[in-house]
Amino acid sequence: MSSGTGRTEARARAARTRRLLVHTARALLLVAVVAAWELMARTNVIDPFNFSMPSKIWAQIVQWVQHGTAQGSLGEQIWYTLYEALLGWLIGVAAGVLLGIALGRISFLADVLGPYIKVLNALPRIVLAPIFLIWFGLGPASKVASAVVLVFFPVFFNAFQGAREVDRNLVANARVLGASNRRVTLHVVVPSATSWIFTSLHVSFGFALIGAIVGEYIGATKGIGLLVSASQGTFNAAGVYAAMVILAVVALLAEGLLTFAEKRLFRWKAGGGSGADG
Repeated sequence: MSSGTGRTEARARAARTRRLLVHTARALLLVAVVAAWELMARTNVIDPFNFSMPSKIWAQIVQWVQHGTAQGSLGEQIWYTLYEALLGWLIGVAAGVLLGIALGRISFLADVLGPYIKVLNALPRIVLAPIFLIWFGLGPASKVASAVVLVFFPVFFNAFQGAREVDRNLVANARVLGASNRRVTLHVVVPSATSWIFTSLHVSFGFALIGAIVGEYIGATKGIGLLVSASQGTFNAAGVYAAMVILAVVALLAEGLLTFAEKRLFRWKAGGGSGADG
């Protein structure tokens, strides 16, 4: 018993040591890249007008935090983009999961709609943003629509594959016990496909942010994408990079929340439970 406990503690110490090394290596890599960028810009190895430099980018972020932007406070711009991305993500996830599970369970429906979904997936969906702008105007609806079309397909294909990959023995046993199609779907298929769906959520939220940002870049009254567009229009490279840094921080925080939720949900499953790459 003591030897087993000793091995467990040794594995835990090794895991902590590895996490520390990973975090240290990440921090050192970031510091090295930022320092090299600053040095090359200051010595004119790269053009500071086009590439800016980390110190100017940081100064731009501080200025936005303290004095706001031309469109309002920085927090308002972040919330506007996050609201559009989150709403589009929720709608896209809901539609992708429902249709993916439905087509995964009903082969006739999959045969009928499959070719159309493949054709729509082959379209460069990001170019739909100008069309949505014409349809819905400068408000958040056009950005939400852009986010939805980017989120839907990765979630749909993972949900569809998860429904198809469910253990047939589980389905057969549920039917032997008298479960209806609805109960089989809710109590067998959906739980089995959940890990597949969660895998797509990590990628799809990034797509939702991209949809919102592109929509704002093309035409908007607020948002981080508008900050990028306005900074580009005034040849403010530091502003463009500052907006990108803010967007990256938002994306990392969202990824952290999703990872935390996934680990809590799949606590029973070693490694956090992921089905397939989106």
